Amino acid sequence: MSLAIVVMFVGGLVSLVLGAGWLVRGAAKLALSFGVSPLVVGLTVVAFGTSAPELAVSAGAALDGKVDIAIGNVVGSNILNVLFILGASALIAPLVVHIQLIRQEVPIMIAATVALLLMMLDGVLANWEAALLLGAMVIYTVFLVWQSRRQGAAADAEFEDEVDLSSTWDRHWSVQVGLILAGLVALVGGSHFLVEAAVTTAKQLGVSDVVIALTIVALGTSLPEVATSITAALKGQRDMAVGNVVGSNTFNILGCLGVSGILSGTGLAVAESVIHFDAWVMLAVALACLPIFITGREIARWEGVVFLLYYAAYTAYLILASQAHDALPRFSAVMLYFVVPLTVITMSVSLLRHRRAGRAS
Repeated sequence: MSLAIVVMFVGGLVSLVLGAGWLVRGAAKLALSFGVSPLVVGLTVVAFGTSAPELAVSAGAALDGKVDIAIGNVVGSNILNVLFILGASALIAPLVVHIQLIRQEVPIMIAATVALLLMMLDGVLANWEAALLLGAMVIYTVFLVWQSRRQGAAADAEFEDEVDLSSTWDRHWSVQVGLILAGLVALVGGSHFLVEAAVTTAKQLGVSDVVIALTIVALGTSLPEVATSITAALKGQRDMAVGNVVGSNTFNILGCLGVSGILSGTGLAVAESVIHFDAWVMLAVALACLPIFITGREIARWEGVVFLLYYAAYTAYLILASQAHDALPRFSAVMLYFVVPLTVITMSVSLLRHRRAGRAS
């Protein structure tokens, strides 16, 4: 890998992260200046801001005809968000799971994942299917705002902290508009450099664009989620660490692929490897959240370790498969016949214990 590619890749990542921050800050402050409540800003601008890099990369890749990166970026990011980000955050401190996440947000994330998987089974995410995803995103956002407004002043107070009203240097509308424009330029430019560097790297390493998108690109575009969730865990805001990941996964599917599929013009062709393996891993990861969250309503440290080990195993599988390595059959057999059944048994035992404890109380 040449120095120029490394510089392009790192520069693209930095531009994406900075651009997302500028866009969120400018849009949030501008909305507040026009009298929009902190609650609405927090549920829309701030919530979507952490997924801005995924949106920029997937939309840019779709416009450039590099659909493998557009889809692989979202699928890889969703897998990484749960296994890596929640795993790392849980190691810092056991993560508390709010009851609303268990009853509402996680089921919605699972439903969105199932819907996407069904749409991709025919090998293409059509324009009309992408439009359905984007429409669902709009409905979901409106519902969240309506629901939170019913909670009254407590919800507004919570989001005042999230949108940071303390600083005054950007209080003038011209500065806010400048931040928005600078953020958009940085996101577009960063996504272009990142995609070009990823495609070039894939060709040099002899692997597909899908593998690069599922790993390196997914990790790069998920940096805002990584920073937000780990910072929240360090500050003791453990419910925010979980909510950020769940919300981001839902937006990645409904928003990022909705916009990307519409912009592509002819729909997004889905790679065979994604249909037969990666999309199912994404679904399994989403489904795994529910029983783990229910048992004790927290993600314990040992569950965080399991998440991280699974992400390491998933990444190792992608690398071995891309190289057609001799160790791939043995690795797959160990995962299929030992690791997965052991995990299912452990989760089942935890659920049974949780039910018995509930009956006893």
